[in-house]
Amino acid sequence: MAYLSRLRLTNFRNLTGLDLELSPGVSVYFGPNAQGKTTLLEAVYLLSIARSFRAENERELVNFEAARAGEQALVDGTVEGKDERLRVIVGYQTLSNAAAASNGMDYSVRKEIRVNRLRRTAADLVGAINAVLFSALDIELVMGAPAGRRRFLDILISQADNRYLRSLQRFNKVLQQRNQLLRLLRDGRAQTGELAFWDDQLILEGSWVTWRRHEIMGEVAAACLRHHESLGGEDERLALEYRPSVPLAASLEEMEASFRQALTAAAPRERAQALTAVGPHRDDFDLSINGTDMGAFASRGQARTLALSLRLAEAEVLAAVRFEGPIVLLDDALSEIDRYRRHRVLEKASQYQQVLITTTDLEQVSGYFGAKAAYHQVDGGTVTPYDLEGHGANSLEIPAFAAEDARE
Repeated sequence: MAYLSRLRLTNFRNLTGLDLELSPGVSVYFGPNAQGKTTLLEAVYLLSIARSFRAENERELVNFEAARAGEQALVDGTVEGKDERLRVIVGYQTLSNAAAASNGMDYSVRKEIRVNRLRRTAADLVGAINAVLFSALDIELVMGAPAGRRRFLDILISQADNRYLRSLQRFNKVLQQRNQLLRLLRDGRAQTGELAFWDDQLILEGSWVTWRRHEIMGEVAAACLRHHESLGGEDERLALEYRPSVPLAASLEEMEASFRQALTAAAPRERAQALTAVGPHRDDFDLSINGTDMGAFASRGQARTLALSLRLAEAEVLAAVRFEGPIVLLDDALSEIDRYRRHRVLEKASQYQQVLITTTDLEQVSGYFGAKAAYHQVDGGTVTPYDLEGHGANSLEIPAFAAEDARE
């Protein structure tokens, strides 16, 4: 079983210099909002999926004052695995003013990933450290746009199967090229025959992505139903249904034929809109209770319970596929549910080897775990060990460690 044993941050948002040792089990980080709790979990999750779950632009990850001074930001994590120790460093180097100006920005950053000193791509990193993030924003998995549900599936499958992420990346590149060609066709600057190559590539990659989503969705649905029932939904008939834009077929080979037929049927619409009309980028999945669409009619309580069930299912499926549990991250995810559901979620989450929890209300978590968890107060970018009698220990904030040390 894998767990994060050390996390070192330099100039990462408001955590400018942090060296944190972690242990298996449950660790709780509490304090008011805007003190660095979510940033802490953001850094851990970054080591898993190679990008921030909340930044629109990676420039946001670099502390503003450090960026103005041309300094780098570093997320440095050590993971103890079953067979090996991994040290993963994700660095963001602020570009010079001239380079940034050429991009039309005040400043820009270049990201570099290293695993055990060797340079790696994001596709290489994803799957090396598995994690599942429960967030207060997860309600959007139920009530939000389809893009959030596609992202849920993509992150899960990418951590479970590295081939999936590479295929998805190829699909997105093909999609971009094909859309550009459709715009040229609309403007009379290309010939229809030029689509044939991109159609073949779109079908090849898109069929496999759709098929893998279909396969994993069956496992997610079964696990989600179990968790939803245990969270108080015994009298609710929950159903999850994957809705690809290309009709499903009996096999991957038949999926390719189905994809080609769908492209042919969509051709007039694509010419008019200059956009690819079918493919994984148009997929979604529905959640319904007793036949009612939860995306349109769920109460906040129903949506919150469904979102928690989806995340618990994600962790269960990932553990089954990878034969080890993920690191579980709960970022203020318990504030809108009642005590019974909160304790059920904590009970299920704590079955995994390492759980990191943030909260603004310590009693919500300490009332369940008591002395079985490790507690830390987060205040102004500092992290201080804390016991339940209220006696803090020394602050864990340290001066930013040297870049040479971070590259060990």
